[in-house]
Amino acid sequence: MDSFELNKILGAVLGTCLFLLAMNIAVGALFAPQKPAKPGYAIAAAEPTAKAEDNAGAAAPAPAEPIAVRLAKASVQQGEASAKKCAACHTFEKGGPKRVGPNLWGIVEHPRASVAGFNYSPAMKAKGGEWTYEELDKFLANPPGYIPGTIMTFAGLSRGSERADVIAYLRSLSDNPPPLPKAAENAPPANAPKP
Repeated sequence: MDSFELNKILGAVLGTCLFLLAMNIAVGALFAPQKPAKPGYAIAAAEPTAKAEDNAGAAAPAPAEPIAVRLAKASVQQGEASAKKCAACHTFEKGGPKRVGPNLWGIVEHPRASVAGFNYSPAMKAKGGEWTYEELDKFLANPPGYIPGTIMTFAGLSRGSERADVIAYLRSLSDNPPPLPKAAENAPPANAPKP
């Protein structure tokens, strides 16, 4: 093979590469993909607006009932069913083992972060105090929001009635359940007929 034939072959290969490169640039300019500012998949969801003019005609949400009133209507059986969400991390039987979270037997009116042998987060230790009905209600509504830095990653129970049911169930987990708040003691039972 002489040098002229070799030059023709190399020229054809080089010409083909240049043609493919030019086509790639042209197609890239015509059909340029948009690169996201943040990698990942965008999930389209309607976000609530917080504009005053949008909410001007809407009625203000009803204030949440105090936990004492909700406890009067609470159901221990429904609380036990709702507490199954917690069973992956907590145990409920007397003397039960610790899991990701501490055992919850006798937790109502018990000092916070005091289950022996459990490694609580510094935020939980710093909070101090007791697990009163009000404290449990606030914590169960939004654990990371109420105690920032807690290792409990549960999002919380948004419905006040469900929180009251769970707290009533937790109250029942004791040899000597603590007394209910005054409003709950004096309230008629949930099934009682109205006068």
